[in-house]
Amino acid sequence: MQVIAAAQTTDNGWTWAQTAALIVPCIALFGAYLTYTFNQRAVRRERRAKTFAEALTAVEEYLEMPYRIRRRPESSSSVRQQLTDEVSGLLARMAFHQAWLQIEASAVAGPYSALVATARAEAGAQMSLAWQHPPITTDCGMNLGVPYPRDQSIAARATCIEMMRRHL
Repeated sequence: MQVIAAAQTTDNGWTWAQTAALIVPCIALFGAYLTYTFNQRAVRRERRAKTFAEALTAVEEYLEMPYRIRRRPESSSSVRQQLTDEVSGLLARMAFHQAWLQIEASAVAGPYSALVATARAEAGAQMSLAWQHPPITTDCGMNLGVPYPRDQSIAARATCIEMMRRHL
């Protein structure tokens, strides 16, 4: 009597075990490739979201400068120098983010540039007015009462954020 082999051969000597030995690693490689691709996409998305948030933070800090100027503790050259250095630093950061977005996310560059221009127009005028107020010397003076208007900046930020969401 003939013993039946566990792995039956085809007419040309190829077994199903050999076929499975080829298919299983291919499926594993394809699965590893998919996992790698999805992980890289998630990393890029996270990096882009963080960069967008940093760009928006620079604008928000710029919009806060009228308050910082208005709440300055004294009118000395060192305080003026510190505040103007902060403004210059923020302008440089916003310019950096504008350039980065033009390179990396061109669809977002236009709305971000519009946001920066709007923020500079609103906060720039407000900073000029804030410098005209005397330094605050009392605790109750820290409460300015009425906020500086930001209607145009808020609208430009909403447009920019919507474009950033689409580009993630």
